[in-house]
Amino acid sequence: MTWSSALRNAARDGLTIERTKLTPVVAARGALGVAIVVGVTLWLGTPALAVSSAFGAFSAGLVTFQRSWRPRPVLALAVATGLAVSTFLGYVAAFDPVVFGTLLTVWTLLAGMAWAVGPVSGLVATQTIAVMLVTVTLPTSVMGALHHAGLIAVGGLVQAALIVLLPVRPWGVQRDALADALAAEADYARRLRHDPRALFDPQPLMDAREAAELTPRQARSRPRQLGGPRGVAERLRPVLAALADPVLGAPAEGPERDRARDLLGAAATVLDAVARAIRWGKPVKLPDEATAVLTVPATGPVLHGAARRSALRLMALLGDAVDATDEPVRRTSARGGGREHRHLLRPSVPRLVPVALHALRREARWSSPVGRHAVRVAAVVLAGYAAGTALPWGHAYWAPMTSVMVMRPDFGQTYSRGVARFAGTVVGVAVAGALMAFTHPGPWVCAGLAVLCVGLMYLLMRTGYSVTSACIAAYVVFLLGIAGEGWSQTIEARVALTLLGGLLAMAAYALFPTWETPRLRDRLADWLTANGHYALAVLGAFARPEERKPRRVREALLDARAARTAWEEMAGRALTEPVRHRGLSRSSERAAEAALATLGRATMLMEAHLPDRGAEPSKGAAAFAAALEAALPAAAGAIRDRRALDWTAPREALAAWRADEGEESVAVRGSELLLDALDELAASLSPGPGGRNRATRRP
Repeated sequence: MTWSSALRNAARDGLTIERTKLTPVVAARGALGVAIVVGVTLWLGTPALAVSSAFGAFSAGLVTFQRSWRPRPVLALAVATGLAVSTFLGYVAAFDPVVFGTLLTVWTLLAGMAWAVGPVSGLVATQTIAVMLVTVTLPTSVMGALHHAGLIAVGGLVQAALIVLLPVRPWGVQRDALADALAAEADYARRLRHDPRALFDPQPLMDAREAAELTPRQARSRPRQLGGPRGVAERLRPVLAALADPVLGAPAEGPERDRARDLLGAAATVLDAVARAIRWGKPVKLPDEATAVLTVPATGPVLHGAARRSALRLMALLGDAVDATDEPVRRTSARGGGREHRHLLRPSVPRLVPVALHALRREARWSSPVGRHAVRVAAVVLAGYAAGTALPWGHAYWAPMTSVMVMRPDFGQTYSRGVARFAGTVVGVAVAGALMAFTHPGPWVCAGLAVLCVGLMYLLMRTGYSVTSACIAAYVVFLLGIAGEGWSQTIEARVALTLLGGLLAMAAYALFPTWETPRLRDRLADWLTANGHYALAVLGAFARPEERKPRRVREALLDARAARTAWEEMAGRALTEPVRHRGLSRSSERAAEAALATLGRATMLMEAHLPDRGAEPSKGAAAFAAALEAALPAAAGAIRDRRALDWTAPREALAAWRADEGEESVAVRGSELLLDALDELAASLSPGPGGRNRATRRP
């Protein structure tokens, strides 16, 4: 992709306004928190204190809208603590430009590294930089700095208290995540009726698993409907695919195929009913037609062999899903007794410290995208602050604040947010400035208008960053109006310094980039390795049924899903980059992705038919697994080094296995599908003029 195309696409993405589900009650609650803090501070204190305190409530409310499975009060308290600390340190260092510049650089470097922990941590750290830049412009002493820091912390405490006192759909995000996973399974079942090889996006299941991670305290108050259906949904997916597959399930045509279609349709209906019950906290209501289909018929088309086993397993799992949604869950009391369902452990905030430190150590290297982002944003913020201070407009913090708010570890988001920030700022400052010019509102009216802008931003946050930027720009204008700032100076300085900050951010990424495109082969090799380990775990259950370890299969599946998600995220970011392709054409990329998705699907089909512990061990499965295990490291290295892949040893082991056990074995047929996918991967990456893998410019 050329630079002109990349910039055009980034501008289009940044200015796109999407239609999305609005949450007016939650937005009103966040705006109420800002109103309480600003109103009380303006009533009892000074306009300067009102402006300072507003940032704490605003930022604490902002972070609670981010995608996180942590309790919202915890997020509000965490951001309040970070803002208070950064504000106090900034005030203490503000007496000397050199000292403050050093503190700002170090703090920004650490905040940039916070993206290694996760996106929410990165956003919270970014907010602390912005508040450090803004609040230190208000003159004060050391005791006054403590006062300002305390007010900012109070803003976060107010937001946390409102979330507790005015709950809106408690456990709503967890309910939605689990309901979305079940609805995705229902959609998958419907698509399998017409396309037995339909693909399934595992992201809803991954989100549901993350949402199910609880601290012990949360587990004691978790609604009963969130305790069991997720595990059933995980086990349903391979069963649905195995029933629909013409190789390992019902035949492609005939009465058995009609019966399989009926079962898939009924399964979709039941899953939708369970999803609705979980989303809204109501009992499950099943249509009589679906219940009639999900019984073993006395007459009519009957499934046989592997398809029959899949159908019976499907009926049992659907029954488990309904029972888990309807029946209450007994919980462990303080004195013991009863039994609590096992839950996925989410560490408490103090226990996250070692995890965060490990993530920081892992990314603290020159080749890390997060590490390079931290260096990049620290240099830009320091340069922006120096340039803003040297310019005659005042408000020197606006340029570095714009830079830090738009910069992200990848090219596409940085450029699209830069364009959106400038466009939104122009609109927001123009509207707010015109209103200030024509009405000359007093401090209380400015405070009310600022709260209105905050409410609109919370409400429209997910529609696009340009809309968010417009609301924030207007909010800042009205806040400065509380302190008596002139509107004409605000417009001139705000627009010019926002443009400067955005240009600095874009120039920094162009001069010191972190491109994803050259790393695509590494991520593809990681995905192959993870899928291979998943296949080895499943084959190991056929080779030694008495040693079958479902946990090993489950963990390998989760690793494969994580590798696939990492590949898809990197491939998506690479599409926006203006770099010449380095050895992996777009056609090869698509073909390799399809082959690895097929590899995962073939393994999943075999997982649906794992043998019992008392089954006969399969020597052929053991030999095939050994050959595959030996070939995987070489194949991953060949992908990274742009060499041809060789699956000769697994192919020979499969041929011997087929000759020994025949082609009717589920494991043999599944392994044939698996090896076909590996051959497709080799063909998609074959070097030379005859293969697909020729260096081309990415479209």
